Amino acid sequence: SPERESSFIEKMKKTGRNIVVFYGSQTGTAEEFANRLAKDAHRYGLRGMVADPEEYDLSDLSRLSEIDKSLAVFCMATYGEGDPTDNAQDFYDWLQEADADLSGLRFAVFGLGNKTYEHFNAMGKYVDKRLEELGAQRIFELGLGDDDGNLEEDFITWREQFWPAVCEHFGVEATGEESSIRQYELVVHMDISPSKVYTGEMGRLKSHENQKPPFDAKNPFLAVVTENRKLNEGGERHLMHLELDISNSKIRYESGDHVAVYPANDSSLVNQFGEILGTDLDTVISLNNLDEESNKKHPFPCPTSYRTALTFYLDITNPPRTNVLYELAQYATDAGEQERLRKMASSSAEGKALYLSWVVEARRNILAILQDMPSLRPPMDHLCELLPRLQARYYSIASSSKVHPNSIHICAVTVEYKTKTGRLNKGVATNWLKNKEPNKNKEPNENRKNSLVPMYVRKSQFRLPFKPSTPIVMIGPGTGIAPFIGFIQERAWLRQQGKEVGETVLYYGCRHEREDYLYREELARFQQEGVLTQLHVAFSRDQAEKVYVQHLLKKNKENIWKLLNDGNAHIYVCGDARNMARDVQNAFYEIVAEYGNMSHSQATDYVKKLMTKGRYSLDVWS
Repeated sequence: SPERESSFIEKMKKTGRNIVVFYGSQTGTAEEFANRLAKDAHRYGLRGMVADPEEYDLSDLSRLSEIDKSLAVFCMATYGEGDPTDNAQDFYDWLQEADADLSGLRFAVFGLGNKTYEHFNAMGKYVDKRLEELGAQRIFELGLGDDDGNLEEDFITWREQFWPAVCEHFGVEATGEESSIRQYELVVHMDISPSKVYTGEMGRLKSHENQKPPFDAKNPFLAVVTENRKLNEGGERHLMHLELDISNSKIRYESGDHVAVYPANDSSLVNQFGEILGTDLDTVISLNNLDEESNKKHPFPCPTSYRTALTFYLDITNPPRTNVLYELAQYATDAGEQERLRKMASSSAEGKALYLSWVVEARRNILAILQDMPSLRPPMDHLCELLPRLQARYYSIASSSKVHPNSIHICAVTVEYKTKTGRLNKGVATNWLKNKEPNKNKEPNENRKNSLVPMYVRKSQFRLPFKPSTPIVMIGPGTGIAPFIGFIQERAWLRQQGKEVGETVLYYGCRHEREDYLYREELARFQQEGVLTQLHVAFSRDQAEKVYVQHLLKKNKENIWKLLNDGNAHIYVCGDARNMARDVQNAFYEIVAEYGNMSHSQATDYVKKLMTKGRYSLDVWS
């Protein structure tokens, strides 16, 4: 990339901006919110710019007061176990060490989090508190978005009170100008050489043809799928085990890491866009940023075709956020439909309720909205400008690199459900993976397109104990078993190396013993070999009353306490965050209180201490 101005202050002065909106984003939502806030500024005679903290030196915050009517806004997502997003890691480190004087700085923070997680909105809360400690002036209260509820509504509600506070602070008022201005202009390429056109690459043009390490989010490795088999023997779900070949990629991984894959949207959905909007999807286009100073020249890699954009670059299956409805409303020729779209995008109670029921709860994606509003026929290019980017999907790696140095294993369940409108919604990545054809001989040939998976590895904190002799207790129902297959493989390998390996205990759960007991043969073999010392399996639906992993933990209270207290065991929990992780944690509170002779609050502290010491680790999702 070209030499960038590393000072956002200089850039703001040069381009006449007074509001800078930083984002800490892992999946693009915080970046999207930041864009919307920067665009809003225009309505109040202010000028906003969006900034990725990774690209700038944030110690310059102390100089923001050199700019008149200046303000820094932070849209900060929390990732993992209360951690900063990858792009905000340096900013977080700086905040922790900084002794800067930020007394001239005016700021506001909106946090993006999820209440099902232990450390709800930790990053937003920390930035808000720390900036104040460093002397900065908060001009509006911290917003706490909850993605387990309705994140979009939380954001709209915060934003609708945030701007009046800004107006009051700076003595400005709304100009009445609407912010529905295009951000990008369409260029159609009539006779462009195919070698200049993106066909799905994430960063460098032609990076799929000539692959060069190191491989990461901007430069994924195209791994060949060498195995793709169904794991369950019955039931309506499809659980699968895939193996990705990473030979010659120089990619290294540890048990407990995550593999990220870039999926593609279903071609039949993509084709329907072309039909409904009467557009030739093979038209090659570029969308160029009208703000020439922006670091973001295009919303996705350009030049490319509409088909490529809708297949590889754009999220077409999630219910759209309200700003998309607002911007598209102008194209509805039916007054009723136009009014309905505007209402859903408004901040009125009635509008929010309509958006919640008609879009969110009905899980209507943009295609369903176009189908259910026959007069809404926006230009394809404006639609592509507005849709969010298709994101990489993360899976816990189900193998050990000690045993499989050239292969990464994935265990996943296909997502498929009926919506309230009777449509069948399918998970993008899991259905795309399900249809991958394994290529056993790994030979490159023309027909192997359908066996390639663009991927990279993301390091995690989910690690086996340093000493192999430390006992481990693993709790992973359903596909939560994935990292533990890797852990057990590794402990078996350590034993073969002649190391003394501690107790290895697994609590696993599934619905029916005869249907979805994953890795049954492997686990039996590990138990036979003596590496898996205890195996406890809860079959939730094989009897009248539900039995889950937490029930089995409580049944073996004494053994758990002995492992924990006498054996210094490490505890690992993987799988569903919403119910399972919480229920398991409560079971531990109960065990610790009873056998450690503690009150409930002492037991809670005991478990929280295990977490901070890295003896109680989570790898959960919601």
